[in-house]
Amino acid sequence: MAEITHRRILAIAGPIVLSNATIPLLGAVDTAVVGQMGQAAPIGAVGMGAIILASVYWIFGFLRMGTTGLVAQAVGAGDGPEVGAVLVRGLAIAAAAGLGLIALQGPLAAAAFAVAPATPEVEALAGDYLAIRIWGAPATIAVYALTGWLIALERTRAVLVLQLVMNGTNAALDLLFVLGFGWGVEGVAAATLIAEWGGVGVGLWLARGAFGGGITRGRILAAAPLRRMLSVNRDIMLRTVMLQGCFTAFLFLGAGQGDVTLAANQILMQFVEVTAYALDGFAFAAEALVGQAVGARARGMFLRAARMTSLWGVAGAGALSAGYAAGGGAVIDLMTTAPAVRAEARAFLPWAAAGPLLGIASWMLDGIFIGATRAREMRNAMAVSAVVFALSLAVLIPPLGNHGLWAGFAILSLVRALTLGAALPALMRALSEPAVAPGPDGVSDRGKAVARE
Repeated sequence: MAEITHRRILAIAGPIVLSNATIPLLGAVDTAVVGQMGQAAPIGAVGMGAIILASVYWIFGFLRMGTTGLVAQAVGAGDGPEVGAVLVRGLAIAAAAGLGLIALQGPLAAAAFAVAPATPEVEALAGDYLAIRIWGAPATIAVYALTGWLIALERTRAVLVLQLVMNGTNAALDLLFVLGFGWGVEGVAAATLIAEWGGVGVGLWLARGAFGGGITRGRILAAAPLRRMLSVNRDIMLRTVMLQGCFTAFLFLGAGQGDVTLAANQILMQFVEVTAYALDGFAFAAEALVGQAVGARARGMFLRAARMTSLWGVAGAGALSAGYAAGGGAVIDLMTTAPAVRAEARAFLPWAAAGPLLGIASWMLDGIFIGATRAREMRNAMAVSAVVFALSLAVLIPPLGNHGLWAGFAILSLVRALTLGAALPALMRALSEPAVAPGPDGVSDRGKAVARE
């Protein structure tokens, strides 16, 4: 396998950071365009519809993570046909899941509106939005698999191209459909739908090397790798659902602290989102490099990948924490003009400023365990963390209020790191140097050809 260097890590991480930066910008464009209609209901409808779909699609993030780990290991093992077979299986899962969501669109919308009711006008417009966008479900989920495949091969510049094409197309069509044609909420939904399917087309072209020789129907449907893929994805999905439940509990319990505190928490959560987007690049680098090391059964390379990516992650977290501490107050003032909300957000800013340093260990360990496809350990660690999180909230919120809520959030990050860290020695013991490498660099000719393509 190729040597792991700082330049190689930054080459993986950099495009991911830039790619992630386009995600919140697209949401801002959607809101700004529909805001030109001069009515509140369309803005609320687009926001509500987007949140409903994002919550559902986020569950299928397991396909991105599972694909990255499995493909990276296949590359490390020099198994070129399996590199392509994993992607084909992932696309098949995406198609089945997407069609299932289309079939269940009625009950899903009804359940969402029951949990978060809105005015009849907003619900009607949001229903129109969902009725259009749901037809992009197979495409959206397929992009997860394609993105995971590209990350595993360290082709993160291709991931950046994919996101730029999708989000650029979406923004341009927003302007055309809403401001040019006057289609309103339906125009925003149609723009996203077209961008999603266009993204699949671009992604398939970028991943065309996966569909070369050596991939047969028997290989794709082989029982052992298929069972393994389903098992890994199942456990990552369960872990993701539990993590989403913790975030949802944080938001709901924050609402019980009053409108001013709720608004302050919402502003501070933007710091948390920026942190996740910025540090994802290093976690993704860990997924790819650790996965390749595990596939090659190269313990030394595993340790080097884990240490070097984590070093960059800690450095990034430290820079973000320092930036939030120094300039967070100014950012808060830009985000709201309400004096009470400004004061409340500043009171809890230290929690958000400490967040990157408190959370970096759990994020990097996530990347390491995803690369190693140790999904069962991730699931179990998240289960323990969720229980401790719930208990900490029950104990801390009554005497401390919103400080107790943020303390519980910090405890969640720390316990996630401790539980995954406890499982790390067993993972390292399972690794050993391969007796016979497939080639001088541990990767077969076919595996290298796929990576180049």
